Amino acid sequence: MLKGSILQKLVEAHRQGQTSKTPLNYGVYYKNTLISLCHALEDSILESECNPIVIAAFQRGKWYLQEADRYADIADRARHVAILAAPDTGFTEHPTRQKPNVDLLSLSPDDPVAQEWHLMILSPTYTAMVMCQELAPEDYGAEGVPDVDIERKFYGFWTFEPELVLEAVKLTIEHTKQLDKTLHQKLICDVAEIEGEAAQIDRIENLNPIVSRVVNYLKSSHRHLDEQLDSSPFPHQPDLERNIISNKLQAFLRMAQLIDLTDTENSMAAAEVSSLCEMMGQLLDLPAWQVKRLRLAGLLYRLDYLPGSALQALPSASADAPSCPLRAGAQVLRTMPQLRAVAQIVTHQTEWWDGSGQPAGLRYDAIPLESKILGLMAYFQARSNQLAKTHSREEALSISCSECQHQGNQRWDPKLLETLQLLVIGMQQGMSLPLDNFKVSAGMWLLDERDEMQPSIETQTSI
Repeated sequence: MLKGSILQKLVEAHRQGQTSKTPLNYGVYYKNTLISLCHALEDSILESECNPIVIAAFQRGKWYLQEADRYADIADRARHVAILAAPDTGFTEHPTRQKPNVDLLSLSPDDPVAQEWHLMILSPTYTAMVMCQELAPEDYGAEGVPDVDIERKFYGFWTFEPELVLEAVKLTIEHTKQLDKTLHQKLICDVAEIEGEAAQIDRIENLNPIVSRVVNYLKSSHRHLDEQLDSSPFPHQPDLERNIISNKLQAFLRMAQLIDLTDTENSMAAAEVSSLCEMMGQLLDLPAWQVKRLRLAGLLYRLDYLPGSALQALPSASADAPSCPLRAGAQVLRTMPQLRAVAQIVTHQTEWWDGSGQPAGLRYDAIPLESKILGLMAYFQARSNQLAKTHSREEALSISCSECQHQGNQRWDPKLLETLQLLVIGMQQGMSLPLDNFKVSAGMWLLDERDEMQPSIETQTSI
């Protein structure tokens, strides 16, 4: 990681053991994946009234020139656009440069930022960021730097997290001080203005359509990749395809992560529900693939409650969808074939044992087993978290478990309540939830091959 680069400064500020900040989770991305990600996040500006600051680092001016026309459209919706790149012919002459709210900053070749690829979007209601740095030649190993451009690799991360985007923007603005002092002061004032506006409004921009856009753009990138491979195959096809699928999954995990971050009353809900589901699955001796699916459903379960619709381009039902109405959050998961099984689990988490629940009124063993587990664990976690504010941890667990027991034969499967009781006894005797910081960029292991081969899986419905 290049010393003095924006990514290096941000990683250093979050280094474990040196700060109270959460360590950054970053992974490796191929160029075609980053292009799709950036276009999806940029186009979300064009579909909203967020009026952001946009800061982009393109490495070289020639890469900016390929995007300059779309940046003219972005500038029409932004309060300010700043582009950092090592200049090439035409870098400063393009018409987009003439817009009053667009500034181009020329980087010297020895500036570490000239090796980085960044996109930062900061507004009162919508924040997003891609922050990456190209691998050094020695990092590519024995094969060396690839000849095919789309096989170039970058390491870094992307996020919607407002505090992290703001931190990166401020680091970048500090870097501009040596390049353009006037712009430096202007950006400082813009950021202060945005922070003031954000403090006075209820955020956040509805992320459903934004995540849908990310998934759809990655899907298009996947199709384009397949077309290229038909005419000119190259050795790293599986890695490229896996990278695209990984980032589709990351889009949903990052949205779920942000929901937790903005819930001051229950900020660990997804992580705790996911761990509880995993432990229940193990106590029930479910197969490993089903336990993994439960853990993933636990991480994503809160998407089911999101309002809004990102679904104009999606069918309201399909051959492999259950014949029941779907909430927007669960339906948006279905845009990714590998998550359709998880979407079904999440959809039916609010069914009741006696058939009085939603959305399909399923009853008894017609409710998928994973949905019954997820619904019970989500309720148990939320109630325990609430009770823990006025009771000891052991008392909160006991009361929450008792309340679930009282709803047996009506809301919850009686057999699952027996297992819940065992789980609570274990937790009261010192067993702790495995709440290691989940690495979003490494979530591919949660996907099982059967989820890709059988999108309309038959979930196990009885214990």
